[in-house]
Amino acid sequence: MTSDEIRASFLEYFRKNRHAIVPSASLIPAGDPTLLFTNAGMNQFKDVFLGIGQREYTRAVDTQKCLRVSGKHNDLEEVGYSPSHHTFFEMLGNWSFGDYYKQEAIAFAWELVTELWQIPKERLWATIYLEDDETEKLWLQETDLPLSRIRRCDKDNFWEMGETGPCGPCSELFVDMGVDAYPETANDPDAGPNTSDRFREFWNLVFIQYNRNEDGTLEPLPATHVDTGMGFERITSILQGVDSNYKTDLFTPLLTTIADMTDTAYFDDERGLPHRVIADHIRCLTFAIGDGVMPSNEGRGYVIRRILRRAVLYGKKLEINEAFIYRLVDNVIELLGDVFPDVLPRREFITRTIQGEEHRFHQTIERGLELLDRSFDTLKEQNGTQVDGKRAFELYDTFGFPLDLTQMLARERGFTVDDVGFENSMEAQRSRGRAAWDARGGAKDEEISVYAEVLKEHGETEFVGYTQNNIDAEIVALIADAESVGSAQQGDEVFVLLNRTPFYGESGGQVGDVGTLESENGRLAVEGTLKPSADLVVHRCKVLEGEITPYTAVQAQIDIERRNAVAVSHTATHLLHSGLREVLGTHVAQAGSLVEAGRLRFDFSHYESVSPEQLRDIEEFVNEKIRENDALSISEMPLDDAKAKGALAFFGDKYGDIVRVVQTGTYSAELCGGTHVDATGALGFVKLMSENSIAAGVRRVEALTGTAAVATVQEDTALLTNVANLLKTPKAALPERIERLLQEQRDLEQQLQQLKSQYALANVGTLVEGATLVEDVRVVASLVTDADRNGLRKLVDELKTRLESGVVALAAVSGNEVAFVVGVTPDLVKNRDLHAGKIVSELTQLADGRGGGRPDLAQGGGKNPSKANTAIAKTSEIVGQQLKT
Repeated sequence: MTSDEIRASFLEYFRKNRHAIVPSASLIPAGDPTLLFTNAGMNQFKDVFLGIGQREYTRAVDTQKCLRVSGKHNDLEEVGYSPSHHTFFEMLGNWSFGDYYKQEAIAFAWELVTELWQIPKERLWATIYLEDDETEKLWLQETDLPLSRIRRCDKDNFWEMGETGPCGPCSELFVDMGVDAYPETANDPDAGPNTSDRFREFWNLVFIQYNRNEDGTLEPLPATHVDTGMGFERITSILQGVDSNYKTDLFTPLLTTIADMTDTAYFDDERGLPHRVIADHIRCLTFAIGDGVMPSNEGRGYVIRRILRRAVLYGKKLEINEAFIYRLVDNVIELLGDVFPDVLPRREFITRTIQGEEHRFHQTIERGLELLDRSFDTLKEQNGTQVDGKRAFELYDTFGFPLDLTQMLARERGFTVDDVGFENSMEAQRSRGRAAWDARGGAKDEEISVYAEVLKEHGETEFVGYTQNNIDAEIVALIADAESVGSAQQGDEVFVLLNRTPFYGESGGQVGDVGTLESENGRLAVEGTLKPSADLVVHRCKVLEGEITPYTAVQAQIDIERRNAVAVSHTATHLLHSGLREVLGTHVAQAGSLVEAGRLRFDFSHYESVSPEQLRDIEEFVNEKIRENDALSISEMPLDDAKAKGALAFFGDKYGDIVRVVQTGTYSAELCGGTHVDATGALGFVKLMSENSIAAGVRRVEALTGTAAVATVQEDTALLTNVANLLKTPKAALPERIERLLQEQRDLEQQLQQLKSQYALANVGTLVEGATLVEDVRVVASLVTDADRNGLRKLVDELKTRLESGVVALAAVSGNEVAFVVGVTPDLVKNRDLHAGKIVSELTQLADGRGGGRPDLAQGGGKNPSKANTAIAKTSEIVGQQLKT
């Protein structure tokens, strides 16, 4: 069977058994701050397992894109060496959401494997959790598996998605690859799963019944579920009768292309390690970047950058010294594009992103490798074993070598790396902690159980805000400090859940609504509206008057004026997105947004800065569409129909089977749950205010909308008119007039400084006469006025010349700072070991600053001008101390 036939047969088997085939989720987990990447098929269903989300189906089947490159599940170091571990892989899975449980899951698995795929029953083994008697009984009852081929295991058979989250006991299926392939196991009486590579695990049946909290405790879930995961690459190798995933038709085309591209033959042994690593990593890079992860030095982007640069280093082992990995993107898409079609329209963008990243790394890699080689040579000469952490950090900071790459190269030469020293250097450099990812939108662990209980008892929140602004509703729950409470009084802050609401919960970049809730006995200000899951809307409130309790009828009223202003900004965001794609190209895709009353912020993928001319074209496109006053068409349809219609969907967002499409004219169609105006003319005017880079390959545009945009233009016009009147110059001539004034000011400042320097130099004689003797050394120390640092240096040089032998220390106050300059004549540097740098260091410390420099001339600054006199008065004492040492 081909890999495509294997995948299709899996999906079709479960479809016939009443499972809905669902598409793969993005590699960026939506609304889940506990995960960096989607690392299992169950990630997209986590809200269901936790009881705070629902689906229209109770049985599902899919093939899910997964990455295991960080955290608890990290296979990066095994890639290329192991025949079955990868960074990117497909996870085949079938799911039951409170429907069937262990018995049916085991029966389905056995039938598929033994009857449809015809894997000989005598080659199959199963493992179960140490204490799971029920599962053992069901294997014996539902299958032909004998007790002798069922093994009990401890932690290997308790599955957890991560440090926190859904978990439970599991049962794994293994296939015996045979004694002939592993003759060393022939006489081993303990041979079986988890004892050698002869027994290959290929399917994990997970029985989810707990949620692990941050404190490590297990909390029973509202309902039990089935989550199975089968590594697609691994089952393909089994069914294709090969001993390595790299020998399947999922990898052989890539390996052949890499061999041809590098003119280096591929071998199954260690000689083929670079080929295998590159083949694995290009799959990972293609789909991660396709799902919106841009290489960077933070969070997800840093992981992808590490993987890309790791692939570059392995390319160098094949003597490739230029960008080439990007040329493999087409091969990956040819193999898997039909399975994960979201990647198809981003082909060029993925290619250019990888190409640019490769090019940047190639600019520094040679010098970095030379530096590392010198470190290895030094260690070898000194019989050392560990690369200094500061050197590892230098490679990271200057040459772009992630720590794990330095560690990999060090291992190859028999050395280790000082990880602690590296981290200390990293911590010393950064002024703020790096956040791995933004956790906006997801419920906190301590809130999950209470939200799940509300959803279980009262069902989802009915949102009616598209058509209604003021409705009658009922409070179904009050939550404070992650607990349901019976009442809230005046002054209390509380989260309120209603049975129905007109309030839009913050999502899709649009801010949540504000407004009021009023009952007979109380009044609340709604200060924000949240959406912790797709099924719940939570109102963040403060009780203004009286008391409020659950099951109370309330009048829910949104702030209509603010809502309308937000709608203007949201529709403007759609027009801006269209304008960006029109002017810059269709590779542009939304990478984040903020939609507020009167302003918007729009992040998008693009590989270079946007020119002023392009920004003007984009702004003109938006305002032209506003003048055309096109009506917006909003409709709901199946997701596949919307995509076929050309509606844009955004990576990282979750969509149900039925989606909402917002269409404007023929130029904009997006999947969007936000609020909008009826026609583009309601926007009035949009003014782009700024454009800048926020990450590698990601740009940001900020704009004002509606009345805020008009007000800004009016203010700018009035300001320009006032300036023109003040300068008695036409507006068109203002730039030239202002430039002349600035030049005149610079000339006057230069003349003033020259006069100050002349005045200071005129007082040289007075300063020399006032010199004091410290032992036999003349010392001039003074606080001078009207001198900048450059003037001080000139004055110090002149005084040194006049003294012929001596020490000069001058200070001058400017605003909130004080400048110090110290000079020592050459004879005292040579014969008396006086050092200007050490003198100025002590003086500046007395004024809350620091300084340093050469033995003959040094300078520094202090942050406390009030201590300038005290500091300069200490000069003779400091010189005396130096003379005694």
